[in-house]
Amino acid sequence: MMNELIAGFPGQIETSLGIADASPLKNTLKNPSLIVISGLGGSGIGGTMVADWSRPHAQIPVLVNKDYSLPACVNEKTLFIACSYSGNTEETLEAVEKARQAGASILCITSGGELEKFAIQHGYDFRKIPGGFPPRACLGYSLTQLVDVFVWLGCLPTDYRQKMGEMIQNLRNNADYYMQEGKKLANHLNGKMAVIYAEASIEGMAVRFRQQINENAKDLCWHHAVPEMNHNELVGWAGGTNHLAPVLMRTSNDYPRNQTRMDIMKDIFKKYTPNTIELIAKGNHPVEQGLHLIHLTDWASFFLSEMRQVDVMEVKVIDYLKGTLAKG
Repeated sequence: MMNELIAGFPGQIETSLGIADASPLKNTLKNPSLIVISGLGGSGIGGTMVADWSRPHAQIPVLVNKDYSLPACVNEKTLFIACSYSGNTEETLEAVEKARQAGASILCITSGGELEKFAIQHGYDFRKIPGGFPPRACLGYSLTQLVDVFVWLGCLPTDYRQKMGEMIQNLRNNADYYMQEGKKLANHLNGKMAVIYAEASIEGMAVRFRQQINENAKDLCWHHAVPEMNHNELVGWAGGTNHLAPVLMRTSNDYPRNQTRMDIMKDIFKKYTPNTIELIAKGNHPVEQGLHLIHLTDWASFFLSEMRQVDVMEVKVIDYLKGTLAKG
């Protein structure tokens, strides 16, 4: 089933654009002084990505919140966007109630649950996306909604939404390519620990790949951002071994000095492991590059689960955690 959900990524984008068109924002603050996007796991990673994309464009701060609590700066001039695929994420539900108490304008993106009830009860705008699937497999829905909202707010150029639409057919036309390249990447990583690096401007893509390896392949890995890792973690590579597989996620839009840094990093890694691999994003626009990296690495995580002979859908440890928390 996970392979069908990954293959359906372009269809999620298409469906979500239709939902956006049919759901105009009537009660959402159009000119906030602060935007806070709150969500966790597969529900929250779209917020991380859109915050990354908005950095060169938004004239106001955009914060990503992944906790029960809120920054003290949230007030009546804040737009608080609550993202919970199930609508029942307890951290997000607690945070959105605090945002309500602070007087923030609130927009909810969810498939239902308590978050939908909350939005209806208090008269907040909400975008309802299709439900019933693992949140990590439904990024196409939430990411598209956030891009649409940020374009509406003027925090992203209009071509970001346009590119989302254009990429639907591109992804479909290249379905075999993404599967084949995903399998190659999985083969490279099988039996090793992935160490994922990306420029800070696209760190969300590295986070996404890490999370997919964690949940789909049931494996540990880690990520870091360039240039920050050059000031600390790079020294740790003195303890590097063949068990580690550095993955450099790169785009044509990487800052020139960071491109040079990554080239030097490759030479350093060679001293400790032969397993370095580069993922060069296709396209020139951030949306093209981002969707390329998402789709490729999603497939890699799926094939890695098959190679490791684990159940790609199973998340029993998370279910145990939530069940234990529910007992108080």
